[in-house]
Amino acid sequence: MSVPALPRIEIFPHTDCAEISLDRLTAQALAALPRCLVSHGGEEPVLATLEEVEISLVSDEVIAGIHGEFMDDPTPTDVITFHHGEILISLDTARREAPAHGHTVAEETLLYLIHGLLHLSGHTDLHEPDRSAMHREQEDILRQILAGPTEVAAVNR
Repeated sequence: MSVPALPRIEIFPHTDCAEISLDRLTAQALAALPRCLVSHGGEEPVLATLEEVEISLVSDEVIAGIHGEFMDDPTPTDVITFHHGEILISLDTARREAPAHGHTVAEETLLYLIHGLLHLSGHTDLHEPDRSAMHREQEDILRQILAGPTEVAAVNR
């Protein structure tokens, strides 16, 4: 039995990304990907069928425009996920929200990236209890990735 190939991860900076190492974020996204693939939500998962996941780091202005166009809500949001494999992340929102969650901007951005990957894996956050379950899962994956290989190796034993 062969293991399916993981989708490629491409990150595109469309705004000031001074606080973030794109190489590190890409490596962390690749580490999170297998965890997100095995974490199925209640909706149809598409992550395993994608060849590539494209992540665009954008401003509040850009994400608000897309939010308005596709979801009839013209306000900024943290992350928008499209099932064809596109994730948009607002770095302005990450900058604002990171201190409240005890995160750096890079950690908050990674949290949003994991959130997007979980949407592609069938998770939804429209209603409880799905929202709480998804948030617990994304926090757990974030904690594992930030802990690095030592804790991950211990968990996999």
